[in-house]
Amino acid sequence: MRDMIRAEWTKFRTVRGWVVGMVLAAVVVMMFGLFPGVQGNCGRHGTGSECVLPVGPEGGEVSDSFMFAHQPLTGDGTLTVRVADLTGVLLGDPDRAGLAPWTKAGLIVKDGTKPGSAYAAVMVTGGHGVRMQHNFAHDRAGRAGSWLRLTRAGQTVTGASSADGVTWTTVDSVRMTLPATVELGMFVASPQYAEVMASSLGSVGASGGPSRATALFDHVSRDGTWTGTPVGGPGNAEPGQRGGLLPTGDGFTVTGTGDIAPAVAGAAGIGTTVTQTLIGTFAGLILVVVVATMSVTAEYRRGLIRTTVTASPRRGRVLAAKALVLGAVTFVVGLVAAAVVVLGGQQLLRNAGTYLHPASTATELRLIVGTATLLAVSAVLGLALGVLLRRGTTAVTAAIVTIVLPYLLAMTVLPTEAARWLLRVTPAAAFAVQQSATEYAQVDNLYTPIEGYFPLAPWAGLAVLTGWTALALALAAHRLRRRDA
Repeated sequence: MRDMIRAEWTKFRTVRGWVVGMVLAAVVVMMFGLFPGVQGNCGRHGTGSECVLPVGPEGGEVSDSFMFAHQPLTGDGTLTVRVADLTGVLLGDPDRAGLAPWTKAGLIVKDGTKPGSAYAAVMVTGGHGVRMQHNFAHDRAGRAGSWLRLTRAGQTVTGASSADGVTWTTVDSVRMTLPATVELGMFVASPQYAEVMASSLGSVGASGGPSRATALFDHVSRDGTWTGTPVGGPGNAEPGQRGGLLPTGDGFTVTGTGDIAPAVAGAAGIGTTVTQTLIGTFAGLILVVVVATMSVTAEYRRGLIRTTVTASPRRGRVLAAKALVLGAVTFVVGLVAAAVVVLGGQQLLRNAGTYLHPASTATELRLIVGTATLLAVSAVLGLALGVLLRRGTTAVTAAIVTIVLPYLLAMTVLPTEAARWLLRVTPAAAFAVQQSATEYAQVDNLYTPIEGYFPLAPWAGLAVLTGWTALALALAAHRLRRRDA
C-alpha cells in the first residue's frame, strides 16, 4: 500500500496542470477572503464612531437598549402591574402602526443600568405571548395575561402572569447572581423588525428598520419615585427613537425602542461574522473537483489506467491510494488557504469599517480545519465520480452539479425552505461547517443560508458530504473491480 501511495503522489506532483489547479484553488479562496468587498462605517468617522456591543453576564455580545422606569430595591421585594395597553409604530417611510413580534413590555430587575448587566424580566410581547427572560440568552413561555408580577427572594427571581390579577401562574423561577441593591421597575423595548420579501425567482430578501412601542402600565403596586432611564440608548438618537416616561392616572406610560437579547448578525442585527471571509470556498471548490475528476479520467482517456491496474492488480487498493493522495493534497492546500483568510480577512473587514462579531479560537479552528476537510472530501467525491463516469467532461459536470450547484441555488434562487431542505440532503450540506453565527428563537432575523445560517449543525453537515462520498467510493470500487480498465 505504501508503494501505491508513493506512486500516486509521484504521478500527481509531476502533472503540471493538476498542481497548478490546486494552487489556483487556494489563490481563489484567499482572493475572495482577503478582498471581501464589505464596507461599513465603524470607526470611519473618528473617535466615538467605533461600533462596540456590550457583553452579557455569560460572555456573549448582547443588545441591551430599552426604556426603564425604575427605583432601587434592597433585599427582597415584589412588583405587580397590569399592562393595560401596548401599541407600536414600525418606523420608516412612511411610519405605520404595528408591533414588532418581539416588542417587550413588562417588569425587570437589573444589576444597575449599565448595558450588559445581569437581569431577569417577565413581559408581554408583540407576537409571542407572555415570556420570562434572563441574562439575554434564556427564554421561557408563560400563560397569556395582562397582569405581571416579579419577585426577588435572595438570589431567586420569579415571574408570574395572570388574566385577572387574582389567579397567578408562575412563568419561571431562576437563580442568578445579583447584588444586595438592584434596580426594579417597568420597561419597554421594541427591536429592529425584519420582513421577508420574495422575488419573482423565488429568492428572498428582507426589509425592515427600527420600531417604537408604547405601553400603559396601571395598578402599580409600589409607591415612591420612579426614574426614567433610556438604557443603552444614544443621546443623539432621532426623536422617533427616543424613549419616554409619563405619569398616567394610577400608572405610567412608557415609550421605548431597542432590544434586550443576544446580538446577532444579519438583517435585524449588526455587522457580519468570520464566515464572510470564506465566501470564496465555493469558487475554489469548483477548481478542486475539476482537478480531482480529471486526475482519473485522464488516465482512462490515455489508457494509462491499464498500466496502473496491471502493476497493482488489487484495484480497491489502487482507488484507496488515489483517494488518500488526492484528499491529503487538497486538505493541505485548503488548510493553508482557510488559515490565511480566517486569520487575515478579519482584520481587513475591520479596517473596512465592518463590524465583525468576534469568534472564539475554537470556532476559528473549526472553520479552518472544517473548510480544508470540506475541500478534501469533495475532491475524493469528484475522484469517485470520475471512476464511475470515466469521461472527463461528463464527470466534471456531474461533480459540479452534485456538489456546487445545490449551494449556488440555495444562495441565489430558491425560497428559504427549499434552500434549507437542499442544504440538508445534498453534499452542499457540508458548507454548514463554516457557520459561526447562532440562531436564537427569541430574536427575529432572516436566518437564511445567505446570511450565514445553515439548517444542520457544522459537523452534521460535513457528515452528509462524507456519506455521499463513501457511497460514491463504494460504487466506484465495485465498477473498477467488475469492468475492464
